[in-house]
Amino acid sequence: MIDKVLLEKLRSNFSEAWRVIRINKVRTLLTALGIIFGVGAVISMMSIGNGAEKEILSQLELVGVNNIVVTPIVDTEKEEEDMGEEEGNSPENKRFSKGLDILDAESILNHIPSVAFTSPEIVLDTYVINKGRQNKVKLIGVDANYFKVSNMDLRIGIYFSKPQLYGALPVCIIGESIAKKMFPGISAIGKHIKVKDTWLQVVGVTKEKRISTKAQENLGIRDLNMDIYVPIKTFLVRYRDRKVLVDKPLDLGGGGMIVISGSDSGPKKKKPRGNYHQIDKLTIQVKEASQLVATAEVVGRMLKRRHNDVADFEITIPIQLLQQQQRTKQIFNIVLSIIAGISLLIGGIGIMNIMLASVLERTKEIGIIRALGATKQDVILQFLSESVLISIGGGILGVLLGVLASYMIEFTTDIETILSVQSIILSFFVATIIGLVFGIAPARSAANKNPIEAIRYD
Repeated sequence: MIDKVLLEKLRSNFSEAWRVIRINKVRTLLTALGIIFGVGAVISMMSIGNGAEKEILSQLELVGVNNIVVTPIVDTEKEEEDMGEEEGNSPENKRFSKGLDILDAESILNHIPSVAFTSPEIVLDTYVINKGRQNKVKLIGVDANYFKVSNMDLRIGIYFSKPQLYGALPVCIIGESIAKKMFPGISAIGKHIKVKDTWLQVVGVTKEKRISTKAQENLGIRDLNMDIYVPIKTFLVRYRDRKVLVDKPLDLGGGGMIVISGSDSGPKKKKPRGNYHQIDKLTIQVKEASQLVATAEVVGRMLKRRHNDVADFEITIPIQLLQQQQRTKQIFNIVLSIIAGISLLIGGIGIMNIMLASVLERTKEIGIIRALGATKQDVILQFLSESVLISIGGGILGVLLGVLASYMIEFTTDIETILSVQSIILSFFVATIIGLVFGIAPARSAANKNPIEAIRYD
């Protein structure tokens, strides 16, 4: 019985609140603006945060959680000039380095206990011939561990077998985009493609990897769907091996640079060796994430010793770059949260101000309904109903604004946004609570008025 009475009171109060809101449409809309923008900001902020989290996870999947990446530093003319300016580092005094090669990868794997796998890569910008046309592709020489270290799976086909890996056989695994372009509607397995001057048999097709442009720039990741993978020995035998010298003899005392001219009496002129490294990238997978930094330091010392004390390589830990990006995005989300919170707070204060003004305007009305038998609880419920209804209406408009803003952000920028039901429910709940909290003071002010004085109020 009590529940029915309470429900009836709530129904009548919300009905009266709706009548008052309809009478003051413009004032109500202006009052709810803070709630609208606050809820919209919360939803759009959380959608950006969800998108950033998904991007971080996808990038982690690409680079690997426990990976260390070693990249060679190419010997260029500018670098030689810069080094020559430093005291004691003139081009004549520079030591000779053999460069980053497959033997380095094997040595790291065999002598550092914390290393689980090593995966050298060689990259060649070349072309594949399709229907009489040349299409640009990247030919990647890899070993057996590459697909495991890079978290890449095959959609169809098989990985390279041992005879294919060690026998330098003309086989390849192609990316999903290559398969769609060259073999539309049919299976690519068993077919042959001509990469540069060599025919290769397709034995596998990788699963499609969606990589954003930002991730490619930040982490140096290629569009893996356009790659063609061959066994690294196939690459070295049939395409290119930088360790095979085809130029003039080297002057090993000249800092690793090729002698191109000079007389017996005059100084020798030298030029940079260019890219003398056999491999273009070495990925090292560590057994435990806690060993990443220590292993990177050991790898650096080992490679420097093997390269005749020349640091012609760079070591990076991709997960540290991602963690730095994640911290930056977390700070961005915190700033957005503060802005959204301030907007909601201002919206709540606006509701309280308008409701206090409404109490003053309806003082005589309050006195009349109190004289007719309304209790303080009835008056409180009536004014709370108005403030809550304003918040609910503002919350609904804020949800629509937040959803629209999320889609607009994704449409106009490269920022991925993901809407979630939880963010919508949370923001709507917060808006309702704000209406309830900031409506208490005006409602109590109205309920505490003396009925006789209220009736006489002009």
